[in-house]
Amino acid sequence: MTFNLPTYHPPDFSKPPLKDAPLVTFASVAQPGVAPENYHATTIFPEFFQLEKGQWVLIENSRMDCVVVLSPEGLLLVKEFHHLAVGEEVALGRGENCEEGIFVHTEAFAPTPQAAEKFAFRTRVSRETSFSIDYDELYDLLAYERPNGFILWVVGPAAVFDRDSRAALVSLIRQGYVHGLLAGNALAVHDLEAALFQTALGQEIYSKQPVHLGHYHHLDALNTVRRAGSLARALETGLITGGVMHALWQQQVPYVLAGSIRDDGPLPEVITDALAAQDAMRSLTSRATTVIAVATQLHSIAAGNMIPGYAVLPEGEVRPVYFYVVDMSEFAAEKLANRGSLAARGILTNAQDFLVILARGLDRT
Repeated sequence: MTFNLPTYHPPDFSKPPLKDAPLVTFASVAQPGVAPENYHATTIFPEFFQLEKGQWVLIENSRMDCVVVLSPEGLLLVKEFHHLAVGEEVALGRGENCEEGIFVHTEAFAPTPQAAEKFAFRTRVSRETSFSIDYDELYDLLAYERPNGFILWVVGPAAVFDRDSRAALVSLIRQGYVHGLLAGNALAVHDLEAALFQTALGQEIYSKQPVHLGHYHHLDALNTVRRAGSLARALETGLITGGVMHALWQQQVPYVLAGSIRDDGPLPEVITDALAAQDAMRSLTSRATTVIAVATQLHSIAAGNMIPGYAVLPEGEVRPVYFYVVDMSEFAAEKLANRGSLAARGILTNAQDFLVILARGLDRT
């Protein structure tokens, strides 16, 4: 099958109630990092603001739980609260159906409604759900996105605990199906452990047999890279010659390693300041058109909070952003939706099986 982007349906501003809506109002920031009362908080949906009568402006580079600032040049900018500066003009209004000059467009990519049974089985994703069509759709989507979009991966360490899944992720990177990657310290450390010692948490990466003093290996990997001065230096000098981090470096794929309170080390490139890590992650999430989050609940939710359900392309085209969350637990997929990432699609399986199946399927397309 051939993938086609769904049609974008813009609002009809010539009809009521949009035609009769007031202009959006703004108030100045009086204290750094504090929005004025009655500020408008953004959602995952396309949002329009009426700046002049009949002039509705769609905000770009949106993300959840931010505010909208009118720049001196007349542009609408989406900002986190902690980035607000005194004097900036923030959009006001809690109404989302144009009663305050703001319209949240929830039906931008709505398909033709299908008749539904009043009673039906298996209406929610579970471990019993069949995912064959999801894989086939994902193959077609990624084949389209490789030359046309920005495929962002959010990956947990389970992806590199197995020889075949680690090799599959390396293959996906080398074939151009990874345009950016978000992870924590653990993914990089255990990938480097595999590169240096062929183990993951002290077990041989294929046989899963424990090796003598293997519990030192992830610490030794950290220490080796820190001795080199940086991960980049370890890669440049040939200290690390294979694996995921090596493939990212070789293919010049941008990545962000965001720190955690429980990190060992961490690696020199890990960003330990949470707000700085958020900003670095947004440099990639703002470009994403498809997101694949694999076996990492906290990073998946963090990325989900930064990614809207739509993207505005440079030529002005509005398209959906696709979000897949891959985990063994229904809880992970449900939690992401409950945190506001309503468009996230769940595939319930382990990271190893998913990556191997995906890489093999793409090889056949």
